[in-house]
Amino acid sequence: MPARFPFCVRVLATFASASALACSAGAQTTAALSERPDEPVTRSPLDAPLFYQLLIGEIELRSGDAGTAYQFVLDAARKAKDEQLFRRAADIALQARAGDQALAAVMAWRADLPQSLDAHRYLIQLLVALNRAPETAEPLTSLLSLTPAAERPALIMSLPRFFARASDRKAAADMLERVLQPYAAQPATRNAATVSIGRAWLAAPDPARALELAQQAHRQEPGAEGPAVLALEMLQAAPAAEAIVTEHLRAKPTSNPVRMMYARALSGSQRYVDAIAQLEAVTRNEPKLAPPWLTLGALHLELKQAKQATAALEKYVVLVQSDAAAISAAHAAADDEDAPPTIDRGMTQAWLMLSQAAEQQNDFKAAEMWLAKIDNPQRALEVLSRRASLMARQGKLKEARELIRKSPERSDEDTRAKVLAEVQILRDSKQWPDANKLLASANQRFPDDTDLLYEQAMMAEKLNRLDEMERLLRKVIELKPDHHHAHNALGYSLAERNLRLPEAKALIQKALALAPGEPFITDSLGWVEYRMGHREEALRLLRDAYKSRPDPEIAAHLGEVLWVSGQRDEARRILREGRSRDAANDVLRETLARLRVDL
Repeated sequence: MPARFPFCVRVLATFASASALACSAGAQTTAALSERPDEPVTRSPLDAPLFYQLLIGEIELRSGDAGTAYQFVLDAARKAKDEQLFRRAADIALQARAGDQALAAVMAWRADLPQSLDAHRYLIQLLVALNRAPETAEPLTSLLSLTPAAERPALIMSLPRFFARASDRKAAADMLERVLQPYAAQPATRNAATVSIGRAWLAAPDPARALELAQQAHRQEPGAEGPAVLALEMLQAAPAAEAIVTEHLRAKPTSNPVRMMYARALSGSQRYVDAIAQLEAVTRNEPKLAPPWLTLGALHLELKQAKQATAALEKYVVLVQSDAAAISAAHAAADDEDAPPTIDRGMTQAWLMLSQAAEQQNDFKAAEMWLAKIDNPQRALEVLSRRASLMARQGKLKEARELIRKSPERSDEDTRAKVLAEVQILRDSKQWPDANKLLASANQRFPDDTDLLYEQAMMAEKLNRLDEMERLLRKVIELKPDHHHAHNALGYSLAERNLRLPEAKALIQKALALAPGEPFITDSLGWVEYRMGHREEALRLLRDAYKSRPDPEIAAHLGEVLWVSGQRDEARRILREGRSRDAANDVLRETLARLRVDL
C-alpha cells in the first residue's frame, strides 16, 4: 500500500468530531436494538483499519490523485472480498481513463470471487469497451455455466447487447455463435440461443444469416415471441422476415406485445390499414388496455376517418381517467400525501387529436372544446397551431397567421416550428406564393435545413417552378443522402411530366430501398411503370400501395390505370372511395375531369 500518511493524518483530523458523533449514534442504535432481542443485528464487515483505508482512498480521489485512490480501494476490496469495493476500484480507473487498471481490478474481482456473476458481466463489458471482444469467449462460457438454469434463457437473449459497441461486429457474432452452439442444441435454451445468434448477425450486419436463424427458431417454436421480435427488428433489411411475424400471430393470436410492435413497424412504413388491423386485434384481446386505443385513433385520423378516430380516442380518455381515479383513490386510502401525479401525458395528445378529428368534421366548437382541456406548457405551440388552423378554416387567415407570429420564442427550434406551422396553414389555404416566400426567408436564417428546403421544393412545385424544385430537392439529397422523401418527390415529379423516366425510376427505387413498403413511394413506382408502358406491373404496385394506405391520390392513380386498361367498374369503385375520403383532393379532381369519369 502506498505510504501517504503525512497528508492523510492532517485530513483525518477533520473527521475526528464526525467519527465521535458516528460512535455515539452507533451506541444509541445498539441500545435501542437491545430492547428488541427478537430482531437480528447485522454487523458490517468494515473494521476500523479498513474504514480508514477506504476513507484515505476517497480523500485521495477528491484531491485529484486517482492512481493512489485506485490502489487503496483495490487493496481494501481484496482484503474484504467485497463486490462493491471491486466495482468502485474499477470505476475509479475508468473515470481516470485507465482501462488496463480497470481491467486488472475486474480480473482480481473475478479471481477472488469466482462465483460472482457481476464480476463476469463487468469483465465482458470492459473487454468489449477496450476493443478486446475476442477475449470474451472464456468469461462468457463461464458466466453461462454459473447462471442458474432457470435464468439462463433470459441471459442468452441479452448477450448481443454486450457487443453493441464492438468495433468488429462480424467477429463478435462469429465468437458468440461458437460460445452459444452447445446451448443451441439443448431444448431448454435452443430457441433463445438461436435468436441471440441471429440478433448478433443482424448487427454484424448480415441480414441474410439473421433471417435464416430467425426462420430456424420460428420453426422450432412457432408460438415463441423471440423469433417474431427478431423478425420485426429486421423488416427493413429483410422484408421476407414479415412472414415469421404473421405466422407467429396465427399460432398465438393473443400475443399482444408482438402485435403492438408489429403495428408500430407498419405505422413507420405508413402501412396504416395493416397497422389498424393489428391494433384492433389487440383491443379485442385486451379492451381495457389504454395505449392501443390512442395509437388506433392516431391512425384513423391519418386516414381522415374522423368518426373512427373520435371513437377510439374517447375510449382512450375514458380508460385513462378511470385508471387515474382508481390510483388516486388508492393513494387517498393509504393517506399517501407524497403520491406522484396521475395525469397521463398521453391525454394531451388525445385531446389534440380529438380536436383535429372534430375539425375534419367541421365541428369547430367541439374542436375548441378539446383544446381548452389542455394545460401543458411543453405543447403550447402545438395547441396554438391547432387554434390557428381552426381560425383559418373559418376564413380568418390573417388572424391565424398573427396568432402564430405573436407566440413567444424561447429558442431557434421554436422559431423554426412557428415557420412550419404558418406554412401548414398557408398550404391548407392554398396560399402557395406566401408559403414559398416564408420558406425562402426561413432558409436564409436556417441554411442547409433539409426539412425547410424540402418544404420549399414542394411549394416550388405548386407554383410550377419545376427547375427550382429540382434544384432544391437535389440539394436536400446532397445534404442528406438517405432522405427518401426527396428521392421520391424528384422521381415522381419527373414521372408526372413524362421526363427522363429511367432516371425517375432509379430515384424512386432508391427511395423505396431507404423506406421499404412505404405506400406513397410504392405508388410513385407504380406511376412511373405506367408512364413507361408497363401496365401490369403498375397495377400490381398501385394495388399494393392502395391496400396499405387508401389515400385519395393513390386512388386517383390506381383508378386511372384501371380505367385505361378497360377495368372500368373497378376503376369507378376505387375513384368513388377516394372521393368519399377527400372530394377536394387536387390530383383526384384533375383525374376525374381529364378522364371524364361519371361516378
